[in-house]
Amino acid sequence: MIRVAVTGAAGRMGKTLVQAIQESSDLTLGAAFEHPSSDVLGADVGELAGVGKLGINITAMPTTDSSTQLTQLEAFDVVVDFTVPAATLMLAQVCGAQACGAQGKAMVIGTTGFSQAQLAALQQNAQHMALFMAPNMSVGVNVMFKLVADAAKALGDSVDVEVMEMHHRHKIDAPSGTAMRLGEILADTLGRSLDTDAVYGRQGITGVRERKTIGFSALRGGDIVGEHTVMFAAEGERIEITHRAQSRMNFAQGALRAVRYVNAQPAGLYDMQMLLGVN
Repeated sequence: MIRVAVTGAAGRMGKTLVQAIQESSDLTLGAAFEHPSSDVLGADVGELAGVGKLGINITAMPTTDSSTQLTQLEAFDVVVDFTVPAATLMLAQVCGAQACGAQGKAMVIGTTGFSQAQLAALQQNAQHMALFMAPNMSVGVNVMFKLVADAAKALGDSVDVEVMEMHHRHKIDAPSGTAMRLGEILADTLGRSLDTDAVYGRQGITGVRERKTIGFSALRGGDIVGEHTVMFAAEGERIEITHRAQSRMNFAQGALRAVRYVNAQPAGLYDMQMLLGVN
């Protein structure tokens, strides 16, 4: 039985993860973490997630100077993190420390919005622990990544490419991590660079569209779980590859699939393409 810790346990994704863990036969919830200033610290995470009392109270996320760090780390084998970059980096630093790495701790990261410097720091942590990162934990989205790469390779510079995404009003980063990954796939396949060729929204007199442009559009509103479309537009026809998430449970199930995978791996950096074998 793999013991799993959930960070951001009081959030929408955290609650869904708790529900999914309770429904699994090979995973058990070991700990639940929240921000140190959260008003739900001490609450039973099962009651908060709607699965009944579990006897596991939400505690503050372990930090490098936490007096309860060792006790918290002993409660889990793999921690699943869907929070914000700063909190993720702190947790990775704790779990990537030599002492923790020797205990075989692993981490699954679904957080998005990292800077290049933050990504480099996470890569350093992966030298001491098994670290699984994916901008989107949905199996369907990761199949979409492969389809987009294949389409871009076949169509080349004969089409205009645009990436469109929609999310709920509470999402704080834009474009989404998934949209950015789709843009990276397009850039890599087409021999372009997001540094010079990406356009993030348009306004005013923009002139004729440059063929090498990779356009991004981000919409926010209501309770939209997540929608992503890559459009390949030519003269007289277009191809659209779309993924629509109708429930957070598919992200939770993908994250738990990652938990099972990374728990058996040595220190290193892993992703969903490795897990699915669709590199």
